[in-house]
Amino acid sequence: MKISTKGRYGLTIMIALGKQYGEGPVSLKTIATEHKLSEHYLEQLAAPLRNACLVKSIRGAKGGYMLASPPADITAGDIIRTLEGPITPVEGIEEEEPAKQQLWLRIRDAVRDVLDTTTLEDLCRHGDEESKDPYMFYI
Repeated sequence: MKISTKGRYGLTIMIALGKQYGEGPVSLKTIATEHKLSEHYLEQLAAPLRNACLVKSIRGAKGGYMLASPPADITAGDIIRTLEGPITPVEGIEEEEPAKQQLWLRIRDAVRDVLDTTTLEDLCRHGDEESKDPYMFYI
C-alpha cells in the first residue's frame, strides 16, 4: 500500500487545522502558502473531508475550514481511509494461498493499528516537541 499525495496532503490540512483548533477557521490559501502546496488541489481534498464530517466549512470573508471534532477524536486512519479508501497491502487477499494470506492480513492489521491508534492530536503535538526528528512509525 502506498499513500498518495491525497493522503499526505490531507494529513497536512488536518494537522494545520488541528493546531488551530478552537481558534476559528483557517483558509486553505493560508495552509497552501505555509506548506508550498497547490490551493486548488487542497480544495479538492477538502470536499471528501467535509463529506466525511471531519471538517466543516465556514463561508464569508473570515471563513475557511475547521475541524468538526476535537483532534483527539480524529485518527490518522479516519483521514487516510476518507482520502485513499480501504487500507490493504494487496488486492484479492482472500484468493491467496493460506501462508501468503496470513502475511498480508498481518501487514494490513499492523498498518491499521498504527493509523487507528495515532490521533490528530498526537500528530499536532509532535511538531511542538523540542525534538526536530521527523515523526516515525514502525510496523
